[in-house]
Amino acid sequence: MGSPAELAAAALMILGFPALMLAALVPSVPAFAAAAAVTYLADHYLHRKSSYLVNRLSKVRAGLSIRFLIRQLLLILLLARLGFADDLIYYGAIACFIAFYGLQAPHGALVTLIRNRRRMPVATRNVDLASRIRIPDAPPRRLLHRSAEKMLHLDLAAVAGILVSAALESAVAGFIGIGVTVGVGCLYVMALVPYVRGRKIPPRADTVLAAVDDWLAEYRPETVLYFSGSKDSAYQVNMWLETMEQLDSKPLIILRERVILNNLAPTTVPVICVPGGVHLMNMDLSNVRVALYAANVGKNIHLLRVPTMKHVFIGHGDSDKLASVNPYSKVYDEVWTAGRAGRDRYAIADVGVRDEDIVEVGRPQLAPIHTWQGVPEGRIPTVLYAPTWEGWDGNPGNTSIVLAGENIVQKLVTADPPVRVLYKPHPFTGTVSAEAKAANQRIVALVQQAGAERATDSRFQADAAAQTAAKAELARIEARLAELSGKGKGNGKGDEAEATRDGLVDVAKHEEIARLRAEWNTAYWRSFGSHEHRVITGAEPRLYDCFNVSDAMVSDISSVVSDFIASGKPYAVTDSAELGVEEFKRQNTAVRAATILSNSAAELGGLLDAVRDPASDPLAEDRGDLKRYLLGPDEPTSIEQFNTAVSDLAIKAETRNVGQESRVAAGAAEAAPATVPAQRVSAAGDDVTA
Repeated sequence: MGSPAELAAAALMILGFPALMLAALVPSVPAFAAAAAVTYLADHYLHRKSSYLVNRLSKVRAGLSIRFLIRQLLLILLLARLGFADDLIYYGAIACFIAFYGLQAPHGALVTLIRNRRRMPVATRNVDLASRIRIPDAPPRRLLHRSAEKMLHLDLAAVAGILVSAALESAVAGFIGIGVTVGVGCLYVMALVPYVRGRKIPPRADTVLAAVDDWLAEYRPETVLYFSGSKDSAYQVNMWLETMEQLDSKPLIILRERVILNNLAPTTVPVICVPGGVHLMNMDLSNVRVALYAANVGKNIHLLRVPTMKHVFIGHGDSDKLASVNPYSKVYDEVWTAGRAGRDRYAIADVGVRDEDIVEVGRPQLAPIHTWQGVPEGRIPTVLYAPTWEGWDGNPGNTSIVLAGENIVQKLVTADPPVRVLYKPHPFTGTVSAEAKAANQRIVALVQQAGAERATDSRFQADAAAQTAAKAELARIEARLAELSGKGKGNGKGDEAEATRDGLVDVAKHEEIARLRAEWNTAYWRSFGSHEHRVITGAEPRLYDCFNVSDAMVSDISSVVSDFIASGKPYAVTDSAELGVEEFKRQNTAVRAATILSNSAAELGGLLDAVRDPASDPLAEDRGDLKRYLLGPDEPTSIEQFNTAVSDLAIKAETRNVGQESRVAAGAAEAAPATVPAQRVSAAGDDVTA
């Protein structure tokens, strides 16, 4: 249900309808009115909360319209039981509800038509379409937002009026309510009509696509980041946005799902969302020379088919998971890895990716990670526990949460000398395994309980004034961010068409947001004591921010470990599958400089010793070597390596294209009739007169 309040509302709604029937049969107007009020309010509350129960009811033919109809039929039954079957109000009520439901069809049709006509064949950000085509304003939000619920609730006037008439035995109130319900319903339908025709709707799909091609011809993008995936995978493309902004060539981002566009982080790079495969394949991308792919998905084929660009798999992380050596990768012209380790993984896996097609480019995203300088004086060490999720295959080695998570956290929160624990689970945790979900909840409870106990421990003193000031700063920053992001009061977001029209980035605002987010991060960590345990979920603070305030990390086999290695800090990895230390290290490159934990977490002491006394850390040198092996050299910087790789591949693509044009030109020259010697073929393949 999501919350105790939702559970209570659901119970009231479910019990309310039998109560309505009982009140109608008794009959009792006050009881019916009370039960009706309960069902109205509970139903409205659950819809506002998007409750799971409401969604399930619609699947078993007990959706919103049916519930309103049942309530209206029971009202008719109440009138009959009260002896109004021969009165005009009885027939008026029947006629009202029939007419009211007659209005539902045109209302629903108009709402659907408006939404369909305003759905663009492509949606964009940072693309100037407004100067090329006319895109009208979205209809007022009050007309379309939760439109079905609003329309159905217009029966309130009729229901209330009829109940008053039944109580007073006077038809006046009932007919007034009936008139209000039917009249306002008709007005609602008429208010929608202007938005399905004329200048209230966006241009046709072919006009929009032509405008996009016109913009592409003017902008001439050279490097494309292509992405397709589910809502929960948006982080995989978001991690590459800053890199795309730093490219020396002209960047473009192509998305395939609207839900990804809606969850895309702010960026200055032009973005085109093309849900239709045919539209993408007909799009003019003739200037693009390099296409970058962050995930191996079926829809990649719609761009992979274009031969005039070179295709590169860049992935969304660098780890020893099987996904990092997917056989699908051999469809690309090149595969880019962070360091030598990625190259070796493909060689060992032998999945068809040739060594000459692998390029080491580092990890540009890791630039924000700070190098460790030891625990600052006067602060207790901070240990980050950042386990990955359970995965799709049920392999016990995927995550430490189920078998080891509670042991790890218990040993950390009871460590002596004490440490501070940050727990940041993977956002997918518990989406597949109920066992993992339950374990995660227990770990959260354990951290919170330890935090409550530490708050009463006299050894740990908090600077209340500093924390209050930091919280005030957080509130100020969040208010300004909401204002800049258009989420403040009075800044209702338009629909997809309007967002496409108005989606040009304000560079000054974008830079201010970036600055404010950095300030928010600083204020966030100051808003509570450096000794306080913390459960961290959601997009902020980011994982790398957690890296920077931590002195060590415990995690599982995932890209998180490879990224953390950039910090040079001690880390531990759990062997949840119980392979044994040597075999675990043999199979997983990223753990070769880690403290290896069993499911009992008995080895955690070694990690904490390394944090407390860096001078005697036995794995420090190994971590430096492993960092260079996994992530490449520090110089040149990763973004410089990345830009060089893009430039080199673009030259290869251009060389290929010139060669093809030459072959076409040569073929056309050979096929030219001997009777027309005055004609020749240009390098571009066009006939010209000598």
